[in-house]
Amino acid sequence: MNKKNRDSVRLSPREKHYCILGRRNFLQMLSLGFTGRIGIPGTGALANPSSIPLFREVAAEVGLKFDHFAGTTGQYYMPEIMGAGVALFDYDNDGDLDVYLVQGTMLDPTQDPRRARFSPPPGWKPGNRLFRNLLSETGKLRFVDVTEKAGIGHVGYGMGVAVGDYDNDGFQDLYVTNFGHNVLYHNNGDGTFTDVTVQAGVDDPRWSTSAAWVDYDRDGRLDLFVANYLDFTVKGNKQCYASTGERDYCTPKMYQPVPARLFHNRGDGTFEDVTEAAGIGASIGPGLGVVCADFNSDGWPDIYVANDGAAAHLWINQQNGTFKERGLSSGTAYNAEGAPQAGMGVAAGDFDGDGDDDIFKTNLTNEGCNLYVNDGHGNFNDESAEFGLIQPTFPYTGFGTEWFDYDNDGHLDLFIANGAVNRIESLRGSPYPFNQNNQLFRNESGGRKFREMTGVAGPALALSEVSRGAAFGDINNDGAIDIVVANNNGPVRLLLNQTRSLNRNHWLLVRLEAAGGNRFAIGARVEVRLRGRNLLRRAHTDGSYLSASDIRVHFGLGEDTKIEKLIANWPDGRCEEWDRLEVDRMVTIRQGTGRSLMVEG
Repeated sequence: MNKKNRDSVRLSPREKHYCILGRRNFLQMLSLGFTGRIGIPGTGALANPSSIPLFREVAAEVGLKFDHFAGTTGQYYMPEIMGAGVALFDYDNDGDLDVYLVQGTMLDPTQDPRRARFSPPPGWKPGNRLFRNLLSETGKLRFVDVTEKAGIGHVGYGMGVAVGDYDNDGFQDLYVTNFGHNVLYHNNGDGTFTDVTVQAGVDDPRWSTSAAWVDYDRDGRLDLFVANYLDFTVKGNKQCYASTGERDYCTPKMYQPVPARLFHNRGDGTFEDVTEAAGIGASIGPGLGVVCADFNSDGWPDIYVANDGAAAHLWINQQNGTFKERGLSSGTAYNAEGAPQAGMGVAAGDFDGDGDDDIFKTNLTNEGCNLYVNDGHGNFNDESAEFGLIQPTFPYTGFGTEWFDYDNDGHLDLFIANGAVNRIESLRGSPYPFNQNNQLFRNESGGRKFREMTGVAGPALALSEVSRGAAFGDINNDGAIDIVVANNNGPVRLLLNQTRSLNRNHWLLVRLEAAGGNRFAIGARVEVRLRGRNLLRRAHTDGSYLSASDIRVHFGLGEDTKIEKLIANWPDGRCEEWDRLEVDRMVTIRQGTGRSLMVEG
């Protein structure tokens, strides 16, 4: 029989670090820990003197009632433990964020869901669900299920979702990935969607995971990158076992990886599969997380893919419609010891304020995360130990994640959605022994270290569940970023940010409107200049794991009350600036209305 042990913890964190990181790194981490630069998991970090929690879980309270159904049967089919994702997007353009949740089903369509090991709760409805936010019309945060009216309740074994306006009509569309056929929903602009998968030519019948909309050739039309995972089939399911002899989920090494896909937007509602022509087919890996950004500062979007148990891929845009895989040479393929890891979720952002996007990647229990620090030219160094992130993430399997400024102090913080993929020995006897706590890290000292805030964040971060996807956005338009967490085989969670009641920090939320294509300006880099510091952020919906976040660009401003300039580097290469912007506002920035700037180089 096949034995493996992806999640169970046998050695202490310090012993495991010694085994995996080597003596030199182990001693370095010990010295950092003794000097207080690395927090011990569970210590919680800075005390929160207020009784107000950093986040409050309000999903059921505001009508966001959804339970993920994995369709588990006791056969330990791998797709059961991997889903699912969530999207935050304003589908009806009414100024507030709506929620789309991806659902599972029985892998054997002939079986009754009530015969699953964990049957659906009363009132459960099959298929993906769309919840409309009533904030803009009622003034109160409240959601209503509009799935049937919108025509967007695909029933399949759902995995992830990507958001982008592929036809530039001003309404955001959805691409839904599945274990099985994928679906492209065109937003009709009247509250309804149409399944246009066949005519658009973007289906993939294999096991797709994360997807990303990206205008890789800068022609003003969003193209589509789709990560694929393994060649798993129900009929070919392998039997794997935990060290205790109990049945368990297999590792990805038991199956062959499946190539990713790149679809080029023709501009007429159809797409061309350019996977081979663009060079994406040159390297294959079991892809899970995807994020697109200009990592080498040449003005063209690149693509980073977290592969599970294999070297990560960094696809560098060659500016001629092709890519070259540069994971190894860039320093982003492996960890600091040169070993591959079980990459799950990814995030790109300028956490250290030096003007380039750095990469954060979540991994399996006993591996710790990766923090790849960018030198500005697309060369990276894994500094997760130096920044105090390896030790606290070591006991967890991370999935959804994002750089976001939860306390509006101007520094990008981190959230990680955790949940095991193999039995946890300490939970032996539990009906679903995969629960783990999610984690929150605060960026301190201007991007020089991180402090874990999980223990003092409140009851919302004390929940122990099997979390997967996570989407980020200001869901109640109060200037603070909230989080929607999609749990595997459990309820959705809405973590409402309460920090506006805890500090007086200021903020700015920017909605971009590009001219001549790529209407929502996916890939734009926005810079806010304050007295003594500059903040760089990116317009994007991708990243995390199987999920899509708010396209609006959020800036925490700290105590600054004056914005000297806002500079938009548009996806087409043009650059403009604006001044006289007020703080604590949501603003719309339209291309062509600012002062044009010359772009260096």
